[in-house]
Amino acid sequence: MQTALDFSQGLIAGVDEVGRGPLFGRVVTAAVILDPSKPIAGLADSKVLTEKRRDALYEQIRADALSYCIAWASVEEIDRLNILHGTMLAMQRAVAGLHVQPDFVYVDGNRCPELPMPSEPVVKGDSKVACISAASILAKVFRDREVITLAKEYPGYGLEKHKGYPTKQHLEALQTLGVTPFHRRSFKPVQDALKSTV
Repeated sequence: MQTALDFSQGLIAGVDEVGRGPLFGRVVTAAVILDPSKPIAGLADSKVLTEKRRDALYEQIRADALSYCIAWASVEEIDRLNILHGTMLAMQRAVAGLHVQPDFVYVDGNRCPELPMPSEPVVKGDSKVACISAASILAKVFRDREVITLAKEYPGYGLEKHKGYPTKQHLEALQTLGVTPFHRRSFKPVQDALKSTV
């Protein structure tokens, strides 16, 4: 994990999102300020960790971080604004929800939302910057659990496996079972499914 970034700015928050690509569910973001006196071992990009390890780190981050906030943009907001602007809105909400205001924010990716403090995007930041890794873990575990819960309400789509991403099973289920209230109607495969059921 890279720690050579400039931390002289004071309190640093890391921000990441999960769920830009799925056809189903909210886009979830997290902002985390880690406590230097409580280092958390094993932080990494959430996608490379096992589910068991992510779950354990999720609990540890929530217990030991100086501050954290998990936020989201709804399916309706994604459809109204588009996924990029929905993600930026969710990131703004995550930073605003921190009970300690950071002096500087690192955001995973190649752009930052408008924030009231200085910020910098870090490409592949979830594998380079510890606080972004922590944010990616919080966002992923939270979103995965939410989609798994919804999968029980909407069986047959395979949501518990693919978490809403456009897999073959998911696309076929859209055609046979139709579109749920949690499907993003601005995404083309969902639009196609709506047309085919009219």
